[in-house]
Amino acid sequence: MTSVAPAGRPVHTHVVEGFGSVTITPVDPAADSALIHGWVTQERARFWGMAGAGRELVQEIYEDVDRRTTHHAFLVRRDGVPVALFQTYDCAEDRVCECYDVLPGDIGVHLLIGPAEGAPQPGFSANLMTAFLAFVFADPAVRRVVAEPDARNEKAIARLERSGFVLGPEVELPEIDLPEIYIPAKRARLAFLDAPRER
Repeated sequence: MTSVAPAGRPVHTHVVEGFGSVTITPVDPAADSALIHGWVTQERARFWGMAGAGRELVQEIYEDVDRRTTHHAFLVRRDGVPVALFQTYDCAEDRVCECYDVLPGDIGVHLLIGPAEGAPQPGFSANLMTAFLAFVFADPAVRRVVAEPDARNEKAIARLERSGFVLGPEVELPEIDLPEIYIPAKRARLAFLDAPRER
């Protein structure tokens, strides 16, 4: 449901007043794997589930995502500087579909904000969320955004609530064990955000 351009071409630019220009571009697995590896293997990113992954495995994972038509990964830049990894997926084609009743127009999201440089900036996460949601809801087919952070990730859950998401139940996302990919089971907290009524 999300419009995707060839890797390296911006698919969405959103200017947030007082924050800067946020550009969302498809991940280039080869070019971006070192950067992403540096982010996902930090302790602060432990809930992302890739702490022990090597750079080659990170590249392979995002090559697998890149081949799919239902899952997409994006690198987010603020005024040209990489600041976050953002992923979207068709809920009906993801393991989350086994945990709740998927509705037409549901799109799932994952968000990893990169390590901050310098002192923390008030409103940084909120401004990025504004840009992400504008990107997702720019697709008229999207009726609802679904998030499923790790149930222990209190910061992410609180961030979603502040962004207007309504919390759903805790669920057990099932393990995926395929020749090309392995994802362990995860206890997650569902959260939902309806599309704006006027778009």
